[in-house]
Amino acid sequence: MKTISILSVCILSAWFSAGAQIDTTLLCRGNYYTEAEGKAALEKAAATWHNRQTWEQRAARIRRGILEGAGMNRFPGDAPLKPIIRSKKTFDGYTVENVAIESMPGFFVTGNLYKPTARRKSYPAVLSPHGHAKEPPRFTEGVQKRCATLARMGAIVFVYDMIGVGESDQCSHKHPQGVALQLHNSKRALDFLSSLPEVDKKRIAMTGESGGGTQTFLLAATDDRIAVSVPVVMVSAHFFGGCICESGMPVHKSKDHQTSNVEIAALFAPKPMLLISDGKDWTKNTPGVEYPYIRSVYRLYGRERNIENLHLPDEGHDYGFSKRKGAYAFLAKHLGLSLKPVTDTAGVVNEDSVTIQTRDELAVFDARHPRPAYAVKGDDAVIGLLRR
Repeated sequence: MKTISILSVCILSAWFSAGAQIDTTLLCRGNYYTEAEGKAALEKAAATWHNRQTWEQRAARIRRGILEGAGMNRFPGDAPLKPIIRSKKTFDGYTVENVAIESMPGFFVTGNLYKPTARRKSYPAVLSPHGHAKEPPRFTEGVQKRCATLARMGAIVFVYDMIGVGESDQCSHKHPQGVALQLHNSKRALDFLSSLPEVDKKRIAMTGESGGGTQTFLLAATDDRIAVSVPVVMVSAHFFGGCICESGMPVHKSKDHQTSNVEIAALFAPKPMLLISDGKDWTKNTPGVEYPYIRSVYRLYGRERNIENLHLPDEGHDYGFSKRKGAYAFLAKHLGLSLKPVTDTAGVVNEDSVTIQTRDELAVFDARHPRPAYAVKGDDAVIGLLRR
């Protein structure tokens, strides 16, 4: 493994202020380690703590490294979300609305809000980021089925676009500060869910696959409001994320620490977390490498029952039906949802009651409902928002 040079805090601060290119030797990208090196790095990390107190000291440094490495202090304060909610449609057991919020003045997070039709005083909620795909994932059948099924189970679900994907086209997906922008957008999406009066703020979960898994464990590690976490096909000891939106900023390394996505996921302990992994991507070693490490952290809190791993050795990199079934059961258990509305007479989950909509039907902005004229446009303009 090559030696990595470290910028001082002053230089790093200047980089964030100027929006300049970062020294790439700071970054841990893609297959940063071999599989053997990744396992050895976890063993080395484990030697730095031996009880809850020493783990929490390390955890505090890792958490601070995420926030400092992403320059989260550069973002403007919590400006008004100014939610746009329109085009409510009612289906079998759930409704869908088209939603946009402002994560920063003039910068919009676009998505869809799924709600149960069953009347209750309050509902748990699920924040639903997505991963990378050829088509905008928010509009795909799998994402719609996931969100609608969770709504039919009794949860309010907000699914939102990655930057530069779908309707979130105000900057490129490979924006140099993509990690920070997506973490900030996730936080503001959580602000939106929490602002809904019918949402039980103590029962908010987050789940996403691949790049959405990265968004899941980064927000879960840095925002105490997430109560249940289900990162899917992403937590790996040797792979750090192949896109600039996941590993394009120095969130894994500083002058005095080195970590990985495994430890970032472990920061969620002792709250309930399900790792979903498969045999045909970088999560193939989860049962023997990543899961035992995270479980050892949960053991410090006496909460081993709160961490689970669903491993599908014959499957590949997706959030397919078998993975969704596992997530549904885990979220039902820890959020107080009901599987009855989504299971058939044999007790098997069935998603056939979900109505698949077109992109035009799910879009927030169109010719009749244009994005506000004051919206910023372009990578430089978005960086400009961080200088105000």
